[in-house]
Amino acid sequence: MTTDPHAAATPGPDRPAPVRVLIVDDDALVRAGLSMILGGVPELRVVGEATDGSEVPAAVATHRPDVVLMDIRMPRVDGLAATEAVRRTPNPPQVLVLTTFDADEYVLRALRAGASGFLLKDTPPAEIVQAVRRVAAGEATLSPTVTRRLIAHVTGPGTPGRRDADLRRNRAVRRVAGLSEREREVAVAIGRGWSNAEIAAELFMSVATVKAYVSRLLTKLELNNRVQVALLVHDADLV
Repeated sequence: MTTDPHAAATPGPDRPAPVRVLIVDDDALVRAGLSMILGGVPELRVVGEATDGSEVPAAVATHRPDVVLMDIRMPRVDGLAATEAVRRTPNPPQVLVLTTFDADEYVLRALRAGASGFLLKDTPPAEIVQAVRRVAAGEATLSPTVTRRLIAHVTGPGTPGRRDADLRRNRAVRRVAGLSEREREVAVAIGRGWSNAEIAAELFMSVATVKAYVSRLLTKLELNNRVQVALLVHDADLV
C-alpha cells in the first residue's frame, strides 16, 4: 500500500477541500494510469493505493477517502467483499467499481452491496474524472441507458444467482409495501431507467420535486443510490 505524492492546493474560503480518492487495483499500470488522470485535477487528490481487497479496510481507515475506485477481480479478496466491508463502516466512502466487463455479475452484486456505480477500465479520462466528481457529490454514475442494460442483465433468463430470486422478491415486496402511491410511481420510473427530467415530464412534477422524492425513497428504503432503487422495484416485479 502506498501514498500518492500528488499535492493538492490548500483549501480556503473560496476553495473547498479536494475530493480524496483511494485507488484499489492489483494491476500496477492501471493504478498508475488512474493516479496520473486524477492527480492532474486540482479538486481531486489521490491519497492512497491498495493492491488487493484485503488491504482496503486499513487503507480507508488510514487515508479517509471520499471515493474508492475499486477493482472487482483481485487475487485474494475481491472488490465485492471489500465493497461490502467498506459500506458497513461508519460514514463510509462512496465506491466506484472498476471492471473490464459491462455486464459482469460481480458488478451487479457490488451495486446491491452499496457501490454508487461502475466504470469500465477503458473509460475516457474526462469521463472518469466526471464520474468521481458525481459520486463524491452523492450521485450514482450510471446513466439511464446503462441502468436499463444492467436491469435487463440481472432479470434476464439464465442470470447467475437467480435461484434466490423468490427470496429477493418476497423481501422487495415487503419493503415497497410501505411506499405512498406517489413514491411508488417515482420508484417505478427509476426502475425503468428514466432520468429525473423524464420522470418530471411523465408525472407532471418539477425536477426539484423529483429529486426530493428520490432522496425520500433512499431514506425510506435505506438504500444508497437510485440504482439500488431500480434493482429493488425489479425484484418486486413492479416493472
